[in-house]
Amino acid sequence: MLILDQATKWLVSQTLPLGSFHPPHNIEVIPGFFNIVHVGNTGAAWSLFTGYSFVLAIVAFVALFLIWLFRKSLQLEETPAQWAFGLIIAGIIGNLIDRIHLGHVIDFLDFYHNNYHFPSFNVADSCITVGVTIYAIFSFREQKNSEEE
Repeated sequence: MLILDQATKWLVSQTLPLGSFHPPHNIEVIPGFFNIVHVGNTGAAWSLFTGYSFVLAIVAFVALFLIWLFRKSLQLEETPAQWAFGLIIAGIIGNLIDRIHLGHVIDFLDFYHNNYHFPSFNVADSCITVGVTIYAIFSFREQKNSEEE
């Protein structure tokens, strides 16, 4: 997933100029719903903490260290947790590479309806979201199973 993230960001950066959010510089994939864009995000999800890319890079390093440090208590020996944290780590590293190399994260997936645009995102963001969701479901199932015993 890390390779897919970096490959898609590279392809977007080679195809569209930075800041290509509006026509004619974006790529309309599904009219009225989905475009490929090229925006630089110096913040976190939904552009929170915009302008703090360096601080967010430090937070990413700390998160990776904490995952490693608490790997036993996070049940990383279990297959669902391994999948979940594999995705989370790939996403963290993918966006961290951008922050270190570019000073911002490349976002390019733009979903919208009428005048509402969901915040643009990338493969790394998707990995983190799916990984956290898998881990949450896994954790709740494990908790439910232990309560039934």
